[in-house]
Amino acid sequence: MQRKLTITIDEEVYRGLHAVIGRGRISRFLEDLARPHVISRELEAAYREMAGDEVGEAEADEWAEGLIEDVADDAR
Repeated sequence: MQRKLTITIDEEVYRGLHAVIGRGRISRFLEDLARPHVISRELEAAYREMAGDEVGEAEADEWAEGLIEDVADDAR
C-alpha cells in the first residue's frame, strides 16, 4: 500500500531533483534513500527470503491468477 506525503523543501533542491532525477521519478528516489533508515534489516531480510521461495511465489502467482479468472467471469 502506498501513501501520499507532502513535504516542503528548498526551491534549489526541488529544481535539482527535477534536473538530476527527473520528473516522475522523485518519489521512488526519496523512498530508496529513506528505506534503509526506517525499515528494519530483519524485515528486509524476511522479504528477500520470501521472494527467494520459488515454491511459495509460484503458489502465490497461481492464487492471484485464480482471482483474476474469477473476476473475468463475473457478469458486468
